[in-house]
Amino acid sequence: MLRSSSVRILAVLALVFIETLSVGSAAAWDRRVKRGELIALANCARCHAVARFGSSPLREAPPFRALHERYPVGDLAEALVEGITTGHPTMPEFRLEPDEADALIAYMKSLAN
Repeated sequence: MLRSSSVRILAVLALVFIETLSVGSAAAWDRRVKRGELIALANCARCHAVARFGSSPLREAPPFRALHERYPVGDLAEALVEGITTGHPTMPEFRLEPDEADALIAYMKSLAN
């Protein structure tokens, strides 16, 4: 049978392990968000405001920070991978790799917070 001191030690070790997983997950999320920001800057900033502030260079292109108000951005993955052919009238068609779409969506979600 375990002594109470052994139980406490196991509980502390479990908490440390869980905290380590959380930090690792947070770091992975941060990297994905940063990658999404770079994808947005390279592919979208010509027309859309891709930051938390500012106007879109192309008036009819909605700012990224407002996209979550129009669409469930988490549902855009398929469209981003298969190629968005709609959007604003002057939006070019483009396709992303699945991991790029996930990163861009993570960035869009970060703007909604």
